[in-house]
Amino acid sequence: MTAIGDKIVTFRLGEDLFAADIFAVERVLRWQQPTVVPDMPPWIVGVIDYQSRVVPVIDLRRRFEMPARELRPETRLIVFHAGAEWVAAVVDSVVEVTGLDTSKLAPPPAIFRGLAGEYLKGLVRAGDHLVVMLDAERLLSSSERLTLNAAAEPVEAGHG
Repeated sequence: MTAIGDKIVTFRLGEDLFAADIFAVERVLRWQQPTVVPDMPPWIVGVIDYQSRVVPVIDLRRRFEMPARELRPETRLIVFHAGAEWVAAVVDSVVEVTGLDTSKLAPPPAIFRGLAGEYLKGLVRAGDHLVVMLDAERLLSSSERLTLNAAAEPVEAGHG
């Protein structure tokens, strides 16, 4: 697991602020409609072709069991480094790249135990807001990666 750097990328899901270590972010892309892959969990909305790689797209609102929201001009895809692979996440908007005092990172409170807590590194205060730090490497479990890789093979064959 990589250590948290001193810069983070902050983004919104509804009124909530989330962030990821800048070293976990490959790129921020404008919204593009993913190619649907059958038999995927409902929070995987498909795949995109990014730099000649098939990248799964996760709807973070669905993954975190938040209400759905219509796509807007500020909707973005954040391509994360998730271990040795990339995974893209749909976010409502990207706010900024900002500094982070790593000593201020607090562990997730007990309310985040369980499924949602698996994806979190902790909480940090940024001004008047509480920011939820994501652990990008844990957005997909190893079994979910295997399922995705098997499902993406026909898609990759079609692009090659």
